[in-house]
Amino acid sequence: MWQHLPRSGHKSGKRQIYATELTFQASLTLMPDTATTAFNRFALGARFDLNPADRSRISADPRGWLKSVAQPDTALLTSPDLQDSTSNLVAIFQQDQMEKQAREAKLEMAAANAPQMFGPPAPKPAVQNKIFMAEAQARYQKAFDDPNGFTERLVWFWSNHFCISVSKGNQAMATAGSFEREAIRPFVLGKFADMLRTVEQHPAMLYFLDNRDSQGPDSKGGQKSNKGLNENLAREIMELHTLGVGSGYSQTDVTSLARVITGWTYPGLNNNNHEPGRFFFANYTHEPGPQKVLGKAYAQNDIAQGEAVLNDLARHPATAHHIAFKLARHFVADQPPQALVQKLAKVFLDTEGDLKAVTFALIDDDAAWNAPLQKLRSPQEYLLAASRALNLPPHDPKPLVNALNALGQPLWRPSGPNGFGDQAQDWASAEGMKTRLSYASQMAKSSPVPGNPIDLANIILADAASPDTKQAVSRAESKQQGLALLIMSPEFQRR
Repeated sequence: MWQHLPRSGHKSGKRQIYATELTFQASLTLMPDTATTAFNRFALGARFDLNPADRSRISADPRGWLKSVAQPDTALLTSPDLQDSTSNLVAIFQQDQMEKQAREAKLEMAAANAPQMFGPPAPKPAVQNKIFMAEAQARYQKAFDDPNGFTERLVWFWSNHFCISVSKGNQAMATAGSFEREAIRPFVLGKFADMLRTVEQHPAMLYFLDNRDSQGPDSKGGQKSNKGLNENLAREIMELHTLGVGSGYSQTDVTSLARVITGWTYPGLNNNNHEPGRFFFANYTHEPGPQKVLGKAYAQNDIAQGEAVLNDLARHPATAHHIAFKLARHFVADQPPQALVQKLAKVFLDTEGDLKAVTFALIDDDAAWNAPLQKLRSPQEYLLAASRALNLPPHDPKPLVNALNALGQPLWRPSGPNGFGDQAQDWASAEGMKTRLSYASQMAKSSPVPGNPIDLANIILADAASPDTKQAVSRAESKQQGLALLIMSPEFQRR
């Protein structure tokens, strides 16, 4: 099972080396059947228990099937094992307070040069690690159990678009999972403007991009403190979250937006007026007066000023094109057809950012089905597709988290606010393929799937498997080797 996966190391034979070469040399003209396209291009791959009748039904109407399973799934929001971001932050605040008390007590004891029999309680074990692992378990168990995985892929896409990184600190580690559950998951088939507002007001994003302490220079708080304006969140809202690079906004627009969203914050543990860890608007630190963004003036109107700017950014033509391009690149091709991008952008504008309408327009377009296998599965897509195919549920999240680290896509830990790369070149290195091969061998060894590997190939890939892949799998020297060749094949690696 997953617990047997090593971080690295693998003794490969000729057929396993062939699997790596096959993945690299995959013909860009490979065309899967429609059911395989539906599972691989749009979802998380077929499960080991997919029966022939269901595959036939999906093949008959793959577009209809995807639309029928595209339903908002907020079940994780009410899981008894998971807390909301506010509760997670309070736990972190309490831990920090205990650690501070322990440090102060130690200094006092050293100053007194005497043993201390009684003192503050020792700090609890790192609570952020427990929260992080619980969130990882819930996320990937959901992805494994989901019979289709389409909505989960949308969650993953938007989570990477509006990413935060746990490398920022303990607060980020404790809220990354709840951020995805609260600000992303409910809106992937809703209005983009609603997701945008919720994301930018979420404590995880306010912490990650330093808006929590941003203060208007002319605000009451700004005049009494040495904290000034921080433009990080405003810049990424324009550059990454909405308009995109080269869309015509200026540094002046960034600064104006930064002023507009001053006061967007959340309090710490000892605030008597507001709930710790929950977003609130602090008029005390908000820059007073009207601001002009992209040539439009926004009157001083408390929190509504910033929300009005976000609403306009969410409906801007540049935002429509930016989102359309990213969706087409993610689901279809690294260099998506321009006609498809334009079509999606038009639907986005016509529906004022209705993401369900945009997603269905993507599904309906022939380009999404006719494009050959060019996209390389990212590490997390690959590991989850393999676990679904080989019946390896991630009961313990630690090995899976370690595997993602080794493969270069650590969970909720991109190197910057632009998220993980989304093109084949980001993942198709020789070292990356070697590491995948190592994990493929170990997963194959641990798989409880019965029967011959070629039988599983018929379930997972059906007629999409090329003659070369079928021959390699059927001639494998062992069941383990056959399964490893299957999940390292170009038809499985590419989507």
